[in-house]
Amino acid sequence: EVELVESGGGSVQAGGRLTLSCAISNPQFSVSCMAWFRQVRGKGRELVAWLYIGRTGIYGRDSQKGRFNASLDSAKRTLSLQMNHLDPEDTAMYYCAARNNSYCTNSDYTYWGRGTLVTVSS
Repeated sequence: EVELVESGGGSVQAGGRLTLSCAISNPQFSVSCMAWFRQVRGKGRELVAWLYIGRTGIYGRDSQKGRFNASLDSAKRTLSLQMNHLDPEDTAMYYCAARNNSYCTNSDYTYWGRGTLVTVSS
């Protein structure tokens, strides 16, 4: 089992930046994919960025045209999401997720954090 705890959410003006963090418990737990999702109340969860953690390196992609960047500090067991040029449409609850297979772009992740709220004002 693994516990994921997000932090770093808050309120920011449009055009600003925020960095979210996800602390990963259980250093013995092996994951293949980690991701950030977001959800607006009343809508489904949207995949924002993902990382595949492979033998030859860490590969990933974000869905926000380069505005967001996910990274993993393996030593600190922390997943981060750097968000730049924020827009009011980025307002949502952001969730960290992990799975131990390679289907990184699927939404049915096994482990989820409780989320951290990001509010972007115009």
